[in-house]
Amino acid sequence: MALRYLTVLLIVLCCWASLNALVLVTPSKTTYEGVQGGKTTLECKYTLAPEDIGTLDIEWFLVAADSQQADQMIINYNTGVVYQDSGPLKDRVHFTSSDPLNGDGSIDIINLRESDTGAYQCKVKKLPGSQNMKMRLNVYIKPAKTRCFVDGKQEIGSDFALKCDTKEGSAPVTYSWEKISGLEKLPPSTPDASGAVLSVKNASQAFSGTYRCTSRNKVGTDECLLILNVIPPTNTAGIIAGAIIGTLLFLIILGILIFCCCRKQKEKKYEKEIQHEIREDVAPPKSRISTARSYIGSNHSSLGSLSPSNMDGYSKARYNHVPIEEHERPASQNPSFSAPKYHGLTVV
Repeated sequence: MALRYLTVLLIVLCCWASLNALVLVTPSKTTYEGVQGGKTTLECKYTLAPEDIGTLDIEWFLVAADSQQADQMIINYNTGVVYQDSGPLKDRVHFTSSDPLNGDGSIDIINLRESDTGAYQCKVKKLPGSQNMKMRLNVYIKPAKTRCFVDGKQEIGSDFALKCDTKEGSAPVTYSWEKISGLEKLPPSTPDASGAVLSVKNASQAFSGTYRCTSRNKVGTDECLLILNVIPPTNTAGIIAGAIIGTLLFLIILGILIFCCCRKQKEKKYEKEIQHEIREDVAPPKSRISTARSYIGSNHSSLGSLSPSNMDGYSKARYNHVPIEEHERPASQNPSFSAPKYHGLTVV
C-alpha cells in the first residue's frame, strides 16, 4: 500500500513539474508572408519555470524540403553568445530582442528573397525543459515591368485584342482593364480568366482613347497605359500599285544611266583610236644636217643669178647664216662636205 502511494506521488510531482516547466507561447500565426526586398519577423516566445535551471539554448533551423536531408541551422543563442551559420541567410537574420533571456527568441529576416520561402523551426532548451515549433514563410515578388500592347490592326471594322503582361511577379497575377479617356467606356468584350486580354470585335472610332491595365497579386500592384487610335482601313490596292509603278520607274532610270555610261565609254575609245592613227601618218622631223644642206643648196641656186661684181659681198653675208654646228666644222672633219661650184665661179 505504501509503495502504491509513493508511486502516485511521484506521478503527480512529475505532472506538476511538466506543467510548470518551459513553455512556448502560441504565436499569432503559423504562416508568414513577406515581400522580396522587405523584412519579416518570425515569432518564438517562451516562459520558464523555477525548475528550468539549465543553460538557455535557442536554435533556429531551416527545415529541409527532403526528409532524407538534415535541417540547416541558421542562428543560435547559447550562454549569451550569438552564432550565425554561413548559409544563404548569413548577415540577414538577427534576434529581435537584444537579450533573448527575457523570454523572446523571435528573429528578424531582412532583405527577403524569394528563395527564403520554406519551413522554419524554433527550438528552446533550458534543462530539464525543451520545446520546439514550426512555422511557414512565403516570400512574394510584387508585379513589375507591366506592359500593354495591341495585337492586330487598329482599323475600323477590324478585330484585335488589347493585351497586358508582366515580366516580374509571383503567381497568381490578375489583370484588370479600364478606359480613362475618350467618349465611350470599355468596348463590349469579355476578358479572359486572368483579365490580361481584352478582345475587341468590329472596332469603331469610338473605341479610340487611353486604356490602363493594372496587374496585381497578394503583395502589390503595377500598371501600364495604352493609347488606342482606331483609323479607317488603308487602301491596300493603291499601295501595291504605287509600289509597282515606283519599281518600274526605278528600273527605267537605271537602264538610261547604264546606256549613257556605255555610250560615253565607246566615244572615249573611238577618240583614242583616231588619235593613234593620225600619229602614225605624220612624217618624222628632219635632222640638222639635212636642214643645213638644203639651206646651202638654196643659196647656191641664188648665187648663180648674181653677177661677179657683187658676188663677193653677198656670199660672205649669206654664208654667215649657215647653222653653226655644220658651218664651223672643217672640211677634213666633215666627209659629206664638198666645195660647191657655181657655174665657173669659185667661192674664196
